[in-house]
Amino acid sequence: MPSLPSPPAPLLFLGLLLLGPRPARGTSPEPPALPIRPEEESLPIPGATGCAFGEKVYALDETWHPDLGEPFGVMRCMLCACETPQWGPRSKGPGKVSCKNIKPECPVLSCGEPRQLPGHCCQTCPEERSVPDTQPTGLASEYPRDPEHRSYRDRGEPGAEGRARGDGYTDFVALLTGPRSQAVARARVILLRSSLRFSISYQQLDRRPTRIRFSNSTGGVLFEHPAAPNQDGLVCGVWRAVPRLSLRFLRAEQLHVGLVTPAHPSGEIWGPLIRHRALAAETFSAILTLEGSTQQGVGGITLLTLSDTEDSLHFLLLFRGLLESRSREVSTCTIIAGPAQVPLRLQILHEGQLLRELQANASAQETGFAEVLPNLTAQEMHWLVLGELQMALERADGPGPRISGHIAARKSCDVLQSVLCGADALNPVQTGAAGSARLTLLGNGSLIYKVQVVSTGSEVVAMTLETKPQRRDQRTVLCHMAGLQPGEHMAMGVCLGLGARGAHMLLQNELFLNVATKDFPDGELRGHVAALPYNGHRARHNTLPVPLAGALVLPPVQSGAAGHAWLSLDTHCHLHYEVLLAGLGGSEQGTVTAYLLGPPGLPGPRRLLKGFYGPEVQGVAKDLEPELLQHLAQGTAFLLIATKRNPQGELQGQVHIANQCEAGSLRLAEAGFQEARKPGVSHAAVAALPSFPTVLSPDTPAPVKPSGSWRAQDPNTCFFEGQQRPHGSRWAPNYDRLCSVCTCQKRTVICDPVVCPPLSCLRQVQVPDQCCPVCAEKDVRELPGLPRSRDPGEGCYFDGDRSWRAAGTRWHPVVPPFGLIKCAVCTCKGNTGEVHCEKVQCPRLACAHPVRANPTDCCKQCPAAAYPQLGDPMQADGPRGCRFAGQWFPESQSWHPSVPPFGEMSCITCRCGGGVPHCERDNCSLPLSCGPGKESRCCSRCTLRQSAAENRTVPELEKEAEDS
Repeated sequence: MPSLPSPPAPLLFLGLLLLGPRPARGTSPEPPALPIRPEEESLPIPGATGCAFGEKVYALDETWHPDLGEPFGVMRCMLCACETPQWGPRSKGPGKVSCKNIKPECPVLSCGEPRQLPGHCCQTCPEERSVPDTQPTGLASEYPRDPEHRSYRDRGEPGAEGRARGDGYTDFVALLTGPRSQAVARARVILLRSSLRFSISYQQLDRRPTRIRFSNSTGGVLFEHPAAPNQDGLVCGVWRAVPRLSLRFLRAEQLHVGLVTPAHPSGEIWGPLIRHRALAAETFSAILTLEGSTQQGVGGITLLTLSDTEDSLHFLLLFRGLLESRSREVSTCTIIAGPAQVPLRLQILHEGQLLRELQANASAQETGFAEVLPNLTAQEMHWLVLGELQMALERADGPGPRISGHIAARKSCDVLQSVLCGADALNPVQTGAAGSARLTLLGNGSLIYKVQVVSTGSEVVAMTLETKPQRRDQRTVLCHMAGLQPGEHMAMGVCLGLGARGAHMLLQNELFLNVATKDFPDGELRGHVAALPYNGHRARHNTLPVPLAGALVLPPVQSGAAGHAWLSLDTHCHLHYEVLLAGLGGSEQGTVTAYLLGPPGLPGPRRLLKGFYGPEVQGVAKDLEPELLQHLAQGTAFLLIATKRNPQGELQGQVHIANQCEAGSLRLAEAGFQEARKPGVSHAAVAALPSFPTVLSPDTPAPVKPSGSWRAQDPNTCFFEGQQRPHGSRWAPNYDRLCSVCTCQKRTVICDPVVCPPLSCLRQVQVPDQCCPVCAEKDVRELPGLPRSRDPGEGCYFDGDRSWRAAGTRWHPVVPPFGLIKCAVCTCKGNTGEVHCEKVQCPRLACAHPVRANPTDCCKQCPAAAYPQLGDPMQADGPRGCRFAGQWFPESQSWHPSVPPFGEMSCITCRCGGGVPHCERDNCSLPLSCGPGKESRCCSRCTLRQSAAENRTVPELEKEAEDS
């Protein structure tokens, strides 16, 4: 892609200040990192102005408190500045970072009991109030708002919606135009941890785009994504694992996004991604295109939202090309005279009739402005939600191009959904029922809903879309939904009277769904309607989620929690899953575990998907067992959610994914599951379960043959014994079907013998069709075919080798077809009858060249003459130790971490526990009640008074002297 031509990036009007970078939260726990970088670090973008510090870019003369992340936090007593370079012209080239300790500059206090307020470096007296940061002159709001109002001009604290999303989110927007096209597009990008999730809408493109291209300011291509517009004309996609350099381009607003079309392979329209607070509050939008002219490279976008307290419409308008229509002479004079303000005329129309007109000013350096349309009438609010209001912009100082577009509810690739549970009802209940809702907001303000309700004790009498009640007896209902018919569990329909305020609240995640039943007229189920950011899982947009209810567990669980899940199979027969839960009660529930299994009560495979914390999880399960794939095809597979409170299962849902997948050399069909039809297997549990809609996955693979053309397209397949085997597959070879197993690993076939476990019994027997001998004390023939008992007093039943284990025993598991797995240790918990398996943690060795004494051993060992081990966490009882910042610390040792260039962090204490370092900030938040205090290395402590010491014992005085 050639260098980007001259269209300037849309800058914001004076008073529109950009959000600064924020530290990410909610990421997976990792060893503490030290993000501070040396001041010699060069700027990530060649030619850029400012300073790079801790993966952030700061402007010249900007000051900040360095943020070291959790648990260190912001170093309030350290002040860093980006100093202007002494050489060369001012504001050009990289600056120099200078940090200093400002605590010695704190004022001397005259009060007797100073306090250390959170977020402050210096102590303050109790009667003094912390003076908040005042807004710069000229940024005062021109309209009333409550403390939670998300103003487009406000630099204050973010509103409730912004805090709910967390600091892991950062929103960006781009206006896309091109010098050889009249097309205009708007790109919305969310940075979530290390992935970019984008949605792009466009107008007046001659042909559909083929690719989305991300590039730097010089046109260097960084990433491309195929463009496949959906039915709403949106292009959705995810850029996963974004490189650090690209993230720096993004934060410096030098990352461009463009649309590639067949007629313009180098890009037809593009623009830089910018960041603004208005994106978090946006609920309506407009794309402004050129009217009646052949000029190219002209267009604009508008971000709009309703005020929280009145019917006023706040908006931010970005445009490009309107101020470049004068002759070259006028442009030259403007450059010589400085940036001149150009008057603009903004009009609001309905079917060509002028409703309102505003005046604004802008310059070539600030091609954007924010304004307010105050006090919209009821008719204007109605036209707004219908998408019938039109916005037009033109120059007010003479003839020129005019751009216009209709205002409509914001389009997005996100999914509006809700999990309905009894714990979130206005009067919480625990009935084991559950609900699931999927909603779609159309451009004309209509809301399409599909609601599933399962296992309610009585019939559903009402389903409503409501606001959050201020009091229990004050409920504002925005839509009465169609009820459920007798014997059905799904309701679908359209809400027509949502209104502009209702659409605004819906897109701000401020609405709730309530399901009332005959036994619970105020509501048995209730759920928060929230948008899920696009993540590339297409099943979200094409299928209904699987409801998860406690009443579907065998035996039923009277739980107040509920959930729903999207599941699909891709062309490689990998299971993609996404689970959302509600009503579990928070982090005190501990680990939540998701399983995929066959019919409850019958022996069969049980696949652990993932253990997780919190209300949601997503992932991919590869190499599913043939029985599970066949259960998915028949609709007899189940998703089970186990919690600390209910380890046998708290929620469950039935899953049906039509497929014809293969596992090794076994071909799976949708019917004819012979194992379930064997004599002696009860089908009562399967027949008693309710039927649910089939989850037809868009990723469901078509029937394939081993020699099909799709195999030849995969370069990692293996050819063995006359057959093609996909990468990652496992099978028993023809030369030894009982005691050997082969795997395909990137065109390489690896065959290993099955390792049989050692038996402690005196009499062993060889069972037909099995490789390893078994003990003869129990009749092994009855184990595979009978339902296993749930009585924990009898021990544990292990699915791997389908064997019973006594309570409290530990063993290395046997997992067919791999045999004995020495890198795992399983334990039978006698109180619950559950099998808990964990990976063996190999010891850290001091020798340079460890060896594996036996090929079947899991861990390596030092040679006989080598150095001793430093600790064996699993196979011995020695301490494990912790690694922190390149150093090893013994178990239970505590220390103060050292962070360059600040030195030892005396207010942070780290401790090694269980091989994992845990760091916490010392608690200095308690106010001193002893009068003048003594300053220690971290917290203030009380000094000894003579009058108080006279009334104390000698041990007390000695202890206090030691503490001081």
